Amino acid sequence: MSRKLTAYFSATGMTRKAAEKIAEKNGTDIFEIQPVQPYTSQDLDWTNKASRSAQEMNNSECRPEIARKAGGMADYDEIFLGFPIWWGKAPKIINTFLESYDFAGKTITPFATSGGSGYGRSSDALMPSAPGAKWNKGKIVR
Repeated sequence: MSRKLTAYFSATGMTRKAAEKIAEKNGTDIFEIQPVQPYTSQDLDWTNKASRSAQEMNNSECRPEIARKAGGMADYDEIFLGFPIWWGKAPKIINTFLESYDFAGKTITPFATSGGSGYGRSSDALMPSAPGAKWNKGKIVR
């Protein structure tokens, strides 16, 4: 039998709500991707080019540290991966998460929340972080 996981990062709670609904609908386990250093409202100020989130998104090498790893990742066959859209793509902590495990042979179904922008090419920036994974088409959930 296939095991499924909904893993998500939520800075403001919007993605958490979507992830909980997806996990319930699909009968998955759930895991919150949490940064070692939580984001403050000042960190998330997209109008401030010096904010933490703006600095991270402008640095392709940035990989914010994750507070804890998900246990038993090798046992999951399918991962629903949730995140907010920042600057038209997934936050860099999602790359950190993907690079922390071997996703070869697993199916990843990304979903995102957004206050206004679309999903765009978010998956394109994530795929290199999970070599060998099969990616389903990502979409915005409301």
